[in-house]
Amino acid sequence: MFGAILGDIIGSPFEFDRGGKTKNFELFTDGCGFTDDTLMTAAVADALLAVGTDADVETIKTEVCRKMQDWGRRYPDAGYGERFRDWLYEESPKPYGSYGNGSAMRVSAAGWLYGSLKRTREVAAATASVTHNHVEGIKGAEATASCIYLARNGAGKNEIKDYVAHEFSYDLDRTLGQVRPAYCHVESCQETVPEAIISFLEAEGFEDALRNAVSLGGDTDTLAAITGSIAEAFFGVAEPLKQECRDRIDHNIRRVLNQFESKIHR
Repeated sequence: MFGAILGDIIGSPFEFDRGGKTKNFELFTDGCGFTDDTLMTAAVADALLAVGTDADVETIKTEVCRKMQDWGRRYPDAGYGERFRDWLYEESPKPYGSYGNGSAMRVSAAGWLYGSLKRTREVAAATASVTHNHVEGIKGAEATASCIYLARNGAGKNEIKDYVAHEFSYDLDRTLGQVRPAYCHVESCQETVPEAIISFLEAEGFEDALRNAVSLGGDTDTLAAITGSIAEAFFGVAEPLKQECRDRIDHNIRRVLNQFESKIHR
């Protein structure tokens, strides 16, 4: 979770192409702060921890709905999209066909908690489908969680790239230099997840991965959150960055983060 949260915090001041499409920026400023990306990452992790690793798909969906609505209502001004904000207050919430990148930015916990790639993808799809039940929304969540699972289990970059390209048909042969000039603020999985993965693939370390993502511009907090979730699993996160993360979130998020870290290290 550190990777996703740090990506959100570091990317937050530069959303809507406010960063000049450069990797040379101050990592933490007064304008940094967590957004809905962090809150929904925490909500999904909270739900998956609550139901346990053996829960069936329907139980997972029910708890993810409950936790996301609970967290969203406690933090009503975190920057949610209009349709998702409406969903947060529905008495009987139903998916609404979204293929937005929110399904991918909140899925990181699913990449860490399960013992097989098949199960990881099943749970990732479940966390997406409560809102983002469009095929692209589900694909984005599964692809992100798959990258995390493969990275934390020792797969190399080429193996991760080949798996994602084969399974999800994303074009990962582009370079950041090719993507950056025309890239703009988009909020779809199909125009965010591949770019986040490319940002990871070209990185030399965790921080470099986040700088890659932010340098593309656009929806930088979500793009960096997805990139960071994958980069953490591959590179790890240095303790000073973890402490920056802890210092920039509140006690509710910190509680889930601590519980999650305890679970995966146990």
